[in-house]
Amino acid sequence: MPPGHCRMRPRVLPRIGCSATGRDMNEPLTILGIESSCDDTAAAVVRGRPGSAEILSSVVYGQTDLHADFGGVVPEIAARAHAEKLDIVVEQCLFEADLTLSGIDGIAVTAGPGLIGGVLSGVMCAKGLAAATGLPLIGVNHLAGHALTPQLSDGLGFPYLMLLVSGGHCQFLLVEGPDTYTRLGGTIDDAPGEAFDKSARILGLPQPGGPSIERAAKGGRAERFQLPRPLLDRDDCNMSFSGLKTAMLRARDGLVQANGGLTRQDQSDLAAAFQSAIGDVLIEKSRRAAQIARSRGTRLAHLAIAGGVASNMAIRGGLETMCRDLGLEFVTPPPKLCTDNAAMIAYAGLLRHMRGDHDDMTLAARPRWPLDQNSPSLLGSGRKGAKA
Repeated sequence: MPPGHCRMRPRVLPRIGCSATGRDMNEPLTILGIESSCDDTAAAVVRGRPGSAEILSSVVYGQTDLHADFGGVVPEIAARAHAEKLDIVVEQCLFEADLTLSGIDGIAVTAGPGLIGGVLSGVMCAKGLAAATGLPLIGVNHLAGHALTPQLSDGLGFPYLMLLVSGGHCQFLLVEGPDTYTRLGGTIDDAPGEAFDKSARILGLPQPGGPSIERAAKGGRAERFQLPRPLLDRDDCNMSFSGLKTAMLRARDGLVQANGGLTRQDQSDLAAAFQSAIGDVLIEKSRRAAQIARSRGTRLAHLAIAGGVASNMAIRGGLETMCRDLGLEFVTPPPKLCTDNAAMIAYAGLLRHMRGDHDDMTLAARPRWPLDQNSPSLLGSGRKGAKA
């Protein structure tokens, strides 16, 4: 049946995983995932068990064109687009999985952190589906989705070190279980993805900034500009990228003042210098995070990376070399699972569902939701709670 013809038939079910169902907990589960935390509206169906799951379908509607004239994501525009697309992506992913809601065991949804309008749109959509069908509702931390992606893509066992590096977040997480995370360090200001976007605007390159910088850098000479590597003089694995962005602005202004503008080669050289600086920081701080984890007695064998910046092939290559030096296996999920997607949300929801851990209709959308609740906030906090 083509998209546009609704195949969703409600039913009322007891919660799977409770003894009242009589279901064998070793049977695979089929979970519908919904993601809308930033500017991608996504839905996916995942089936399987912990450490062994299959993506039956994954649909992502991007919003790049909607935000192109603004130089970044506009929260109000993003929220409206999510509200208009959520039912479409859910229907499309069910169609591609050849399922109706009667074949789903639970509904997982990003409940935070993220742009509150988008998160709220997804949560309300999931609540409506759960109320209509009686299916269990499972709120998922967006960061947990990224952190658990290596299990979905590679069946990676615990523990492992995760570099979660995206547009809004950058942190090193020691992942010891599906709900056990220790943050070893992270950015104290801008995330790398944010720095990529802002630097692309400085250079007059299109958004999103990450792919634009990477394309421009391929023809560039990184050694032409000496950009800073912030916080490399510290022994910890915290990072800072705000000053690097400022250095880019000053380098550009110097060229404009001297030459009256930027040539294409200027753009490429600055892009290459910026990408090299970001890569050097991430590689060295990853080395220190691995050493810190091992110094705590963790039998560490893997470093994994996820988040949008993980799609940058130059940065991946440097991290892979570093891992060989430390005797670590470098795990890189496919690029489509590094950027925001609902398959990772469905899988994280599957793990919660297997434990009989569900939510009710009081599930709230959260703009902030640190994975590690015990470590002090790196970015401070306010009325909405700790930022990271």
